[in-house]
Amino acid sequence: MQWEITTPCPLLDKAGHITTEGWARYPYWTYERRSIKANPLRIKEWDYYMVFSHKGRFGLSFTISDLGYLGLGALCFFDFARSYYNQIDDLALLPLGSLGLPASSNADARISFVSKKLSITYEYSPGKRLISFSSPEIRDAEGNTGISGTIELVQPEDLESTVIATSWQENRRAFYYNQKVNCMAAKGAFTIGSKVYQFDPDFDMGSLDWGRGVWTYRNTWYWASLSAQHEGKVLGLNLGYGFSDRSPASENTILYDGRIHKLEEVVFHFNPEDHLENWHFTSSDERLRLTLKPILDRQSRFDFKILKSIQHQVFGTVSGYLVLDSGEQLNLDNIICMSEHVFNQW
Repeated sequence: MQWEITTPCPLLDKAGHITTEGWARYPYWTYERRSIKANPLRIKEWDYYMVFSHKGRFGLSFTISDLGYLGLGALCFFDFARSYYNQIDDLALLPLGSLGLPASSNADARISFVSKKLSITYEYSPGKRLISFSSPEIRDAEGNTGISGTIELVQPEDLESTVIATSWQENRRAFYYNQKVNCMAAKGAFTIGSKVYQFDPDFDMGSLDWGRGVWTYRNTWYWASLSAQHEGKVLGLNLGYGFSDRSPASENTILYDGRIHKLEEVVFHFNPEDHLENWHFTSSDERLRLTLKPILDRQSRFDFKILKSIQHQVFGTVSGYLVLDSGEQLNLDNIICMSEHVFNQW
């Protein structure tokens, strides 16, 4: 359990299996799409960003993903003060790698998803990530319509992240290679109609969920993420389980002052019939006990028999305590946090 990778290595061997499963603080595994031994329709690649204003009580999320048979671009606006969200998304048929999602989260690259409904562009260069976006259809809680803006996320070179490479017990050629980068200071602004929403880099932060892999057909996962300031230092949280065989390592971590503190097993306690009831989180090593008070549930559902997805992404405020590797306890009080419960059959 908790096998840490500390040196660069290829992700897959010649048979399409992960060379060394475990977790890391940096993306040491080298991903090559051509090394995958699976039907191209089964390959999944995604870059997902969340950016929150803790003072302004608003946020955005962005998705560019290539699921093999479908490509997805999605832009969502959140107003936590009013328990409101509005999402615009669009699909591309059979992208099969044509969206150009890079083989590394740190590759100098520019990728875009553009349609009549929305436009999203990601650009990476050392130390920063730019997100440019627009949609004529996004609406805020006050009825303003049409969004446009650019956000810069600052990523220091020595900022540690949560990286994991694991496979499925029933199919070792199915794999999950994922990096969660929390606590990137957010600069910039956007407008909806004539209203301006401004990010403050002293308080507001963004995160990246970067993933590549081949999934099995039916999966349920649980994930929680937090990026905030705590008494003058950055505090991040990444919790997740249920997706792939986690016996080599969990992806449960605390990020504090730029450094990862590793947790063991974490369990989400919630009512699957009502995701707006309070959620509770506990860890097997007793280093985490939190309660999430939901504000809104961004949910989606489709059922085409062969293809099915039920998604609940819950945003709220979290309170409780965390314990660092040193034994120091951090007390949290009503910090914006996300937690999700997702079932996919595709």
